[in-house]
Amino acid sequence: MFTLELPVTDPVLIFALAMVIFLLAPIIMNRLRIPGIIGLIFAGIFVGPNGLGILDRDPTIVLLGTVGLLYIIFIAGLEIDLDGFQKYRNRSLVFGLLSFSIPFALGIALGIMMEYSIPAAILLGSILGSHTLLAYPIASRLGVAKNKAVTTAVGGLIMTDTLALLVLAIIAGMKQGDINIIFWVQLIVSLTLFSLVVLFGVPVIAKFFFRNMSSHGSMEYIFVMSVLFVCAYLAIVAGVQPIIGAFLAGLALNRLIFEQGPLMNRIKFIGNAIFIPFFLLSVGMLMDFRVLLEEPKALIFAFSIVVLVNIGKMSAAWISGEIYRYSKDEVKLMYGLTIPQAAATLAATLVGYELGLFSLALVNGIIIMILVTCMIGPYLVEKYSRKIAEAEEEQPYERSQAPERILIPLANPKTIEGLFDLAFIIKTPTSNEPLYPISVVRENGGDEAAKVAEAEKMLGHAVMYAAGADIPIRLLTRVDYNAASGIIRAMTDTRISTVIVGWNGKLSTPQKILGGILDQILEQTNQMMLVAKLIHPLNTTKRIVLILPHLSSKKPGFKESIRIVKLMANRLGATLLCLVVKGDQNYYGKLVNEQKPDVDVTLETVDKWMHLEENYLHRFKKDELIIVISARRGTVAWHPYLEKLPRKISKSTSENFIVIFPEEVETVDLRGSRGTTLPTTFLPDREYDH
Repeated sequence: MFTLELPVTDPVLIFALAMVIFLLAPIIMNRLRIPGIIGLIFAGIFVGPNGLGILDRDPTIVLLGTVGLLYIIFIAGLEIDLDGFQKYRNRSLVFGLLSFSIPFALGIALGIMMEYSIPAAILLGSILGSHTLLAYPIASRLGVAKNKAVTTAVGGLIMTDTLALLVLAIIAGMKQGDINIIFWVQLIVSLTLFSLVVLFGVPVIAKFFFRNMSSHGSMEYIFVMSVLFVCAYLAIVAGVQPIIGAFLAGLALNRLIFEQGPLMNRIKFIGNAIFIPFFLLSVGMLMDFRVLLEEPKALIFAFSIVVLVNIGKMSAAWISGEIYRYSKDEVKLMYGLTIPQAAATLAATLVGYELGLFSLALVNGIIIMILVTCMIGPYLVEKYSRKIAEAEEEQPYERSQAPERILIPLANPKTIEGLFDLAFIIKTPTSNEPLYPISVVRENGGDEAAKVAEAEKMLGHAVMYAAGADIPIRLLTRVDYNAASGIIRAMTDTRISTVIVGWNGKLSTPQKILGGILDQILEQTNQMMLVAKLIHPLNTTKRIVLILPHLSSKKPGFKESIRIVKLMANRLGATLLCLVVKGDQNYYGKLVNEQKPDVDVTLETVDKWMHLEENYLHRFKKDELIIVISARRGTVAWHPYLEKLPRKISKSTSENFIVIFPEEVETVDLRGSRGTTLPTTFLPDREYDH
């Protein structure tokens, strides 16, 4: 009879359990709008020796966790924006020094008050002084990444992380050797020589390799890993911690590995999938809540460290704001960006524990501080990024010079004519580009040929219909396990600018917006997307009702969306009613009237989303076309009601409607979110109505 002994010792089962944890923890945290890093630490607490005891912090976990520790610090070095720091170096230097020194001093004072040793108190101070740009992708997604306060905070990272790791190197050296003049000379000389060798030698070797010896992706990745771990070991030889070597290796390769390149993608993919989660799991296994309950001193320390790190980071942001005349919202945004403690904090905490400087109670307090700050930071960044985006003047949007290429995914023969009619209407008359109907056949092992033949038959009907309008067609067929992946690859391959896709008004999956396939396409692309439910022919339309959500004018593709709507009204001979939700009617009226062609436009203001539902949805008629300019989740114009609106319109008396998702011109900058899964939104739904 099979019996399972705890803790698990079978290496296969250990790895299997770890993989299941890495899969489920971020999914659960995402549903709760909590950073994935917290889920993985909680998972370590839950299954570790101080929890259920399913897994022990054995040599396997420690080995993989150590690799993850070096990996996370290495990526920190790769991600530092050296160009941004150079551009705003004065502000970044001032803010970086303040952001490190104030929490550093508070941390030392707390350590001394709690009767820890001087080295332990200094290391604690350096931990509070560092920060992780965990919430930076949120600022990027909301379009404020170039705001002066954001660039100052990002530039300050190089100061805080460098100073924190320098303090760690000194404290670790002091712990491992006698403190005298010889010690200081040896430490300074060895650290200086080591830094010079890495920062100047590694780029020379790397350039030679990338120029002459790199043949394919796996060799490039292996070379980078060789640099990482050789530098980490040489750091030990130099008498400092290996994470110092990992950080310097990242800095040395910073300009040679492009942020959006395939090599960086491989580095982050493997790290985020395997090594960094093992590191977070191993950190969670150190946590023991019983210590907090049994030792009142530990609970007091945990509370104190959370309060002091918030005071320190807020003070640094406020002083910098006063010096450089930042607004209150910009100061709070800087505070939100610099309060999360993750990468360098976790690394230094683990090293301090292994050196015997930190007790388990101190480690527990720091982990609680990490959990709290990783909740506060993203919330503040999303809240005040939205306010700053709303206050900033609208930037002129230059439409991409890429050719106008319209992709039409087809799955139901009954929707072909309606979708093509819509494409005919919005297509620029002077464009010679063809339409791109596509059919994706799901690969399931065996009957793909028959399904491809069936898809080609459906596409043949599309060709005949388009021929009647004298519109050129380029047929696309894809075979893929996932229909959304096939469509997304086709969009990339053919440089698609606009997607027109049909929707039946129903949800076949528990997804919140339009269903599994459409949601995936929205999340993974930036192109304009028109989601249409068309029951009656478009040429029977007498009036177009355009719903303009609050802040939709801040979207990069807003003006192009208005142009398309007015073009539809012009070609259909329909009037245009604009319902402005929570916005300035005169302001939106000016923006709408600026776009060509000229049509008969009427504007009305709707104070609340519920008023739209109560006063308008039931009044829509069958000869009206309802159009919503929506927004992708996490962007500045997004509102929770926008995810409910398509279904509510679908159930109303109107039978034709289109949801337009405007183009997003820039990809989200994911720097700072290494080894974590960030939910797209953090704010409670009620916050979006403020």
